[in-house]
Amino acid sequence: MGYESYEEAIAALSELLSDKADLGSVAAAKIKQITAELEAAAADPTKFDPVKRIETGFLHFKKEKYEKNPDLYGALAKGQSPKFLVFACSDSRVCPSHILDFQPGEAFIVRNIANMVPPYDKTKYSGVGAAIEYAVLHLKVENIVVIGHSCCGGIKGLMSIPDDGTTASDFIENWVSICAPAKTKVKSECNELSFSEQCHNCEKEAVNVSLGNLLTYPFVREAVVNKSMALKGAHYDFVNGKFDLWNLDFQISPTLATA
Repeated sequence: MGYESYEEAIAALSELLSDKADLGSVAAAKIKQITAELEAAAADPTKFDPVKRIETGFLHFKKEKYEKNPDLYGALAKGQSPKFLVFACSDSRVCPSHILDFQPGEAFIVRNIANMVPPYDKTKYSGVGAAIEYAVLHLKVENIVVIGHSCCGGIKGLMSIPDDGTTASDFIENWVSICAPAKTKVKSECNELSFSEQCHNCEKEAVNVSLGNLLTYPFVREAVVNKSMALKGAHYDFVNGKFDLWNLDFQISPTLATA
């Protein structure tokens, strides 16, 4: 059974401790410890309450946005037709809807470490593949935007992988190695730059690798060839408040697409 407050939890633990005098010394000590922690938490008004934060956040959204835009949310209840598929980093500082002021229904968003798009692979990267397939074939998005960003930990991790490929984690290094060609290019062309500057260059170059990887998906390539969809790269510099957007000319032709 759950308790409504710290006070109720403390009272219940105190009652348990007094009623069960035969509790072992270890169990009794543990209960006293938990009780002390609860009392300390209750006495600290600055302690972060995640449930309260979620509740107040939703209530603010409902009052200030949901209830003030009945037409928008009424339409969204019937379906979605976003114009954008956006790849963005999971970094808490770079929410694309916040940065670009996307409204609900405008962008189908995929977020992962270092905003990477892996090459077409039905088994290894099926989660990302499913998102791309759904956005392109079912939602008919008209633009795919890959957004890199400043101070990216994933890119720093990529640039820090030893030349022998030694890994120190279960997932991260294997994932960011998707954009290993970007690291190779930066190391080759910008070897005289500092590590920080190399990482900055790689943040943008990795976006270009991801744009190239998008073309390994047959339905993406077909849409680009038919000019029903465009691919764009971007970089958000939250240190200096800058946003760069670019197009890449892949020199794609229908002839190559059918070869």
